Amino acid sequence: MINLTLQNLAFMDEMFIYGHLGFKHIIDWAGWDHILFVMALTLRYIWSDWKKLMVLITAFTIGHSITLALSTLHWVNFPISWVETLIPITILITAFANLWVKSFHFNEKYPIIYFFALFFGLIHGLGFSNYLKSLLGKEQSILGPLFSFNLGLEIGQLWMVSVLLIISFIFVSLMKVQRRLYLQIGSVIAIGLALNMVFERIHSNF
Repeated sequence: MINLTLQNLAFMDEMFIYGHLGFKHIIDWAGWDHILFVMALTLRYIWSDWKKLMVLITAFTIGHSITLALSTLHWVNFPISWVETLIPITILITAFANLWVKSFHFNEKYPIIYFFALFFGLIHGLGFSNYLKSLLGKEQSILGPLFSFNLGLEIGQLWMVSVLLIISFIFVSLMKVQRRLYLQIGSVIAIGLALNMVFERIHSNF
């Protein structure tokens, strides 16, 4: 009975540790390329679009959860240099797509950005897995850490989306900045940062 209790405590402690690491990874500087991508995804939405935004974020979550699991379990492997370079490219494509948005009446049931989010999520999941694999070391079982780390990522991701929606509320609703102008300015900033990231990673990885 005591051994079982100790095992449960050890399991909960492991869950908390890897969950915290996942949360910390996506909200601090280590995961700022992922933050920039979520920002580029979120820019076109405001509070009233929260249902559509949740579908979008869910598509991204499904994508990165698949490759996070497959890569961490060593079922798929991609060179880290390619993954690190592709991630800012996903930011570039998403931010450039924002510049073409003219209407904010999202009436399509499955707009193309949902498929972008799903596909690009697959690439970001490979990036998450590289970080997780560096943490795991010689863990005997990786299923618990994998689940906890992914859960931490999702909590951090939802926290980021909430912050970004608050920022959009301040600028668009309170300061009365034109919504399309807000989207364009944010997207141009994302493009500039992502381009710099692409050049840096090409220079260092190839």
